[in-house]
Amino acid sequence: MNPFIRILRPANCIMSSFAILLVGLIAAGPELLQHSISLLLGMGTVFLITGAGNVINDYYDREVDKINHPERPIPAGEIAPSTAVIYAAVLFGMGILLAYLISTCALLIAAYAVFVLLLYESSLKYEGFVGNVAVSILVGMLFVFGGIIFGKLYLMVVFAFMSALANLGREIIKDVEDMGGDINRKTLPKKIGRRKAALVALASLVLAVALSPIPYVFFSFSLYYLIFVAVSDGIFIYAALIQFKDPHRGQKMVKYGMLAGLGAYLIGGLT
Repeated sequence: MNPFIRILRPANCIMSSFAILLVGLIAAGPELLQHSISLLLGMGTVFLITGAGNVINDYYDREVDKINHPERPIPAGEIAPSTAVIYAAVLFGMGILLAYLISTCALLIAAYAVFVLLLYESSLKYEGFVGNVAVSILVGMLFVFGGIIFGKLYLMVVFAFMSALANLGREIIKDVEDMGGDINRKTLPKKIGRRKAALVALASLVLAVALSPIPYVFFSFSLYYLIFVAVSDGIFIYAALIQFKDPHRGQKMVKYGMLAGLGAYLIGGLT
């Protein structure tokens, strides 16, 4: 595969862009085809910005990757670091242009996502909890971006908070799991201790669960949504409890809970 394609991690970009399709189905339901151009522009925006973020990640991690991932294009000598920076800038610019073609609000969201990505790669990922929050904001921003494209912004903001909180809980649990190997990161468990960090993760997951009835109560989502989101909530609660003894299993269960939650969101949007 061409190194300029490989450095994008295209499978990752495709998965991220398909999140916009999912959000479109949740927000617009059967009327999604009426938003086909906006859908394509939105998916293209996410694909390009995600790819640019992956390029920047490889740029900042180029020295570490000489040991951990020598096959990647920069440490392998296939792409020069300076070329990678230019490539990322072009991709970011193209992504922002596509967002501009959607709307001014979409442009602002895309620009903010680029800012957070750059800040994360340059400094925040070494700061533990602040980096966890930054990553979780980016997860939530997918729903906000979709809400701007397809409407129902207030509903998408609720989903954004739920997803961001669940992801934050998972990021903290992963830091608890990796506590012994995190040498150059000021993670939350290293700052306040393993158990207190686990309690913060529990609080984040419980808050995500507490928000889950809102689409049913205030946005007329069907009973099917409530049933399926209860499955997701049950997984989150289980994960929040078992992570005290088994953080590896706990963070895995949060991931499954997030997938179940997406299914619930989709069912709620289509029924």
